[in-house]
This record gives sequence, structure tokens and C-alpha cells, in this order.
Amino acid sequence: MAISLYSFRQEVKQELFRILDYWMNNAVEKNGDGFYGVVNDKNIPDENAPKAIVINSRILWTFSAAHQLFPNAQYPVIAKRAFDYIKKYFVDEKYGGVYWSVTHDGLPGETKKQLYGHAFAIYGLSEYYKITKDEAVLKTATDIFSKMIRHSYDPLEGGYIEAFERDWGETNDYILSKAPECKSMNTHLHLLEAYTNLYSTWKDESSKFHLKHSIEIMLDHIIDPATKRMGLFFTKDWKRQSAIISYGHDIEASWLLCEAAETLGDEALVSKCKEVAVQMANATSSGLAADGALNYELEPSTNHLNDSKQWWPQAEAMVGFFNAYQLTSKVQFLEKSEKVWEFIKKYLIDQQNGEWWGGVDANHHIIARDKITFWKCPYHNARACMELMRRMSTLAGNEANH
Repeated sequence: MAISLYSFRQEVKQELFRILDYWMNNAVEKNGDGFYGVVNDKNIPDENAPKAIVINSRILWTFSAAHQLFPNAQYPVIAKRAFDYIKKYFVDEKYGGVYWSVTHDGLPGETKKQLYGHAFAIYGLSEYYKITKDEAVLKTATDIFSKMIRHSYDPLEGGYIEAFERDWGETNDYILSKAPECKSMNTHLHLLEAYTNLYSTWKDESSKFHLKHSIEIMLDHIIDPATKRMGLFFTKDWKRQSAIISYGHDIEASWLLCEAAETLGDEALVSKCKEVAVQMANATSSGLAADGALNYELEPSTNHLNDSKQWWPQAEAMVGFFNAYQLTSKVQFLEKSEKVWEFIKKYLIDQQNGEWWGGVDANHHIIARDKITFWKCPYHNARACMELMRRMSTLAGNEANH
């Protein structure tokens, strides 16, 4: 091993605190009631940038989760700020659900009902409920869930339609994809994540059904049984429309599947998901570069490799490979997790101004400098740190989180 588990855990613990401090110090609007939509590498905000439901929900989740691990008087304050902003500006009081984005001053921006955004709203709200036990928070989550299920669930073909117009009417523009690709891996992956968190707080029959359904959709339609890689886009009847390999999503799904099955409590699915998780980790290993980091994408038909090293696949790789190590006790998986962490420390963490760069190219030159964007958030990297701390404590036979 490159480093001891104790050192590994201490390092990610310290990085978690650095990430949380960064967001408390740089994301909170000085002259508003929310968070900046864009902050550059010099930590200067763009006060006119639009704001996304995804990043606000991820902030809500991150500080709610962090408070459970390391209780801190400031974390619930940030979480409440995120909840209040979502409730006031993103929730569509007329048609239900949440907007995809709002303007810098909170006016409705892109009002389409995008399931990806709804998934993160549910994910963040469910986590916030864990630290507040406020029934109004849970009701906000379940109202969004119920509205989304009513319109998006496909009882004939299975899964969920990607997006709708503001009034939940049909659309052919799904933001993340175009017709006829009305179902995507990315949305279903994060619905799985959302339903897992919702069911952990709300043991309703509908949340149980859709959690199990989402696991089965991943296993039966999205993950290729031969390659153990996921397809990206699908038609309504699950015809695959893309052969591109997304290494980061594959390794992320490997551990989220295990978490989902364990939360559901279905032993047959737990066993199946553990088996698939290891197979997916093995398949993803081919995407690792010589420097230990995970490449972004591969187009198999042309063998074109996107060899950039973006921040979020590295965060997910740390967890996914560590999960495979826990399931198999094979040191090779632990070493992969550690090597990704070494890469992150060397090339992605901005030691001067905080947070992580969005990505570097194959020669380790920074290619994405902004620290906060429509997508760049504290969720992947903070969550990876929290997951690794929990998992290493368990391995050491120490359930304490401090």
C-alpha cells in the first residue's frame, strides 16, 4: 500500500474540512439569500450567473451529511440556507416539482421539469430531514417525489421519462438528451440515489417500490450483462443509442447499487449488486491511466479516448475501488483507490485558493479552472471523503466517526 489506512483516513478527513470551509467562505452570497452560481479560480463570484437546482440540492445534501458525521453549528445554517432557497425559488407552486434553473435574482429560468434535477432535490431534502426531523422538509421531498412519479414513471416499458415541459406536458427536448432518447443512464443513476435516500427516511410502499424498480432497471437494462458497462442513452423501449463508455459513471454506479440494495434490505438484490459491483470495478480498471487517474470517456467504435482527468470521476473512483476492496479483500482495488487519491492531491487540489480544479488534461495542465459552476459542486468530493472515512472506520473495527 502507498499509505496506511490510518493516514489515508486522516488525509481525506482534513480534505473534507477544507472543502466545507471553502464553500462556507466563498459560495454564500454577500448580497443575496442563496449561493453564487459561478466562482472563478481566484474565488471571485459572478453575481449575475444563473443558479441550478442541482448544485443547490447538492449543497443541501453535503452540509446535512457533514453535520451528521462531524456536528458543527455552522453546517445546519448552510443547509437551512440551501433549503430555504430551494423552497422559495425552485419549487413550482403552480404545477409542482422544481425548476431546472433560476436567474441570479431567483426568477424562473429554465422551467422544464427535468428528472435529473428532481432526483437531486429529493436527495438533498431527504438528507436535510435527517438533521431537522422537520415534517415540512419531508413533505417537500415527498410532494416532489409524488408529482414526478405521477408523470414520469413508465409502467409499460419500465423506468422514467427524462423530462417534461413546465406543466408536465410532453417535450422532445430533454436537456441532457434529444428525442427519441427519452431515458438516460445519468438520470436513472441519480434517481436510484434519490430513492435510496428517500426510503432511508420514509418507509412508504411507493418509495420502496420505486427504489426496487430502479435497482432492477439498472441491472436489467442499463448495465450491459456482457461488458458490465452502462449504456448512456435509450429509447422509450430501452434500445441503446450510444456505445460510449463513461468510466466515472460506471465506477460511481458500482457502489451506489450496493448502497441501494442494502437500504432496501432485499438480500437477493444485495448479493446480486455486490457481484455486479466488483465486475463493474474490474471493467472500469481499463480506464485507468498510467498516472493512476481515471480517464473520462472512450468511444469503442473509433477507439477515441477522452483522456482528460475530470474531478468528479476521480472522487467516485476512490469510493468505487475501495468498495470493491471491501467486497473482495483484494489489495489491488485498495491500491487503485489510493493511487487516485495521490493523483488528486498532486494535480486537482488547489492548495492555494481551495477546492479542486474541474479537470486536467493528459499532461496535467488545468483545463477547467472555475471552482463553482452550474455543475461544479461540493457533492462528489465531499461525499467521497465522508464515504472513505466511514468505510475505513468500519474496516478498523472502529464505528466511531471521530
